[in-house]
This record gives sequence, structure tokens and C-alpha cells, in this order.
Amino acid sequence: MLQENIIKIAIIDDDREIRDGLFWMLSNTGGFICTGKYPDCGEAMKDLGKNPADVLLMDIGLPGKTGIECVKLIKDEFPKIEILMLTVYDDDEKIFQSIKAGAIGYILKKTQTEKLIAGIKEASQGGSPMSPEVARKVLGYFMENSLKKISSKLSERETQILESLIDGLSYKAIADKLFLSVHTVRFHLHNIYKKLHVKSRAEAVTLAVKNRHS
Repeated sequence: MLQENIIKIAIIDDDREIRDGLFWMLSNTGGFICTGKYPDCGEAMKDLGKNPADVLLMDIGLPGKTGIECVKLIKDEFPKIEILMLTVYDDDEKIFQSIKAGAIGYILKKTQTEKLIAGIKEASQGGSPMSPEVARKVLGYFMENSLKKISSKLSERETQILESLIDGLSYKAIADKLFLSVHTVRFHLHNIYKKLHVKSRAEAVTLAVKNRHS
């Protein structure tokens, strides 16, 4: 009998080497068990009912139906599965289409193993893991569009911090640049999210997607 804290993972990737590598790596990582690995959406749909997963790693460039098309099909059939895109594509449209289709997060394949593992754990808990490059793109869109509507609510310092975050700076780099402590940067970000009526970067992402397609 599986322990309650074991995360069940399935993989859809048409590259056998990548598929097998992920399966082996995750099967040999504590706290995870791989329930299936599939080359396309059709094979996964046939098996997920018998071998359910908590998190599904989804490639985009699949034969037949694309990974983005598969997200919607799988979420309609198995709504409890959290789908985490794992792909080489980092263009804006694929990112937004994936999230709109129902993916909970978007991680690039070049991501380090430990960060991928952390992302899977976050996804299993309902979080929205994203590679830094992806998060910057989404926040960049958010800054250019959604933020225009409420820019008057942010102080000059808050605007500086948010712009620095979108430019890819870490909390420490922002603190050094603006001569602040990391704690102060975090405090300002908390206030920024509060003014945006979101609780986290993940909710900012969701709002950005909603505004983009409204």
C-alpha cells in the first residue's frame, strides 16, 4: 500500500530516451512513484483511468494531437490530475495556451533536476511552478497590460521592484540594486500582490492569462 505522501507521476513525451530517463530518475527519487510513461496522448488516455497519477509531465511537440490539445482532453476526463508542461518551447503563445488549456505550471527541459523535482512537488500541492524564463515572460506581459490598469496604485519603489523582478533579478540582486534588505524587498512584493488583488506570483500568472484572453 502506498504511503499518503507518495506523489504518483505519469509522463507523456514522444522522445523515448527522455521518457525513459525521466521515468528512471523519478522512480529512484524518494517520495515519487511513476505510474506510466507514454509516447502520445492516445496511449495515456487509455491507461490513466487504470493507473491514475497526481502529476502528469506533458511535452508539447507530440505526434498527432499536440501537448496543449492533450491538456484539455486529459483535464476534461481526469480533472484531479495536475498537468505540468515540460518542454523546450519558451515562446509566449505556447505558454499562455498551455495555462489556458488547464496546465498548472510550465517548466523548460533544461531545468536542473532538483528544480524539476521541486516543481513537481509544488504542482502536486496546487502550486504553479514555472521556470524563471517563463515566469519573466508572463510577468512581463502582466506588467505591460494588466498592470497599466492599476499602476497608479503602486508607489515608485514598488514599481522599481516589480520591474526589476520582471527583468530577471533575484530578490538579493534587487535588494543590492536598490540598497534594500531582502526582507524589505519581500515586504514590498507582498504589498504589490495585495494591491493587484492576488496572493502570489502564481495568481498573478492566472490573472494575466485571464486578461489576455478576455
